[in-house]
Amino acid sequence: MAAHCPKQYLHIGGTSVLQISVNAFLQQQRIAQVFVVVSRDDAYVATELKADPRVTILRCGGAARSDSVRNGLIAMQTLLEPYDWVLVHDAARPGLNQVLLNRLIDTVGDDEVGGLLALPVTDTVKLQSIEPGKNKISTVPRSGLWLAQTPQMFRHGALLTALNHADANGFEVTDEASALEALGHAPLLVEGHWRNTKITRPDDLTLVETFLIKLTQTDK
Repeated sequence: MAAHCPKQYLHIGGTSVLQISVNAFLQQQRIAQVFVVVSRDDAYVATELKADPRVTILRCGGAARSDSVRNGLIAMQTLLEPYDWVLVHDAARPGLNQVLLNRLIDTVGDDEVGGLLALPVTDTVKLQSIEPGKNKISTVPRSGLWLAQTPQMFRHGALLTALNHADANGFEVTDEASALEALGHAPLLVEGHWRNTKITRPDDLTLVETFLIKLTQTDK
């Protein structure tokens, strides 16, 4: 991002990206508690996230995404039952709204595994060879391909077990669903929206800001 602070603490309309993301969950009546996992030495969260009785800050972030999620699940396990649902969300996705949250929760329902927001791939996908000195390009069939988003909704016990299994076996976890898939489970794919784009590059911030300004009426 080439920014002066971590991307989740950049501002949109005077409010931090993190606060906007958290607000989406606070506005959802079916969410009992919001846990925000940050690094132990995070110097921003105290000022960029408003205090709320439904928000708990956990300073147990790890080196990788899967470490942070696993540490967070361990920290909250005394407050939850193994079959309680947990929704894991990227703080850098402030475009989440109630339409998407309700769609995910309603679609997953009482599914045995869980599910995640995702977008079906509509563009032609190219694969470039990483072989040194060779520029080999091939087209990958896009049928059945989806771009994973968050939230990803799984039962606390099952997700913690899957992440522990991945860690013990050296399996790289790029999202929570991949950990469940490694155990043979098939999460549901629930169609998301481009407004739920993850802020990674400067242009992403502009895109998400546009959605937040132009499509506010869809949150009703």
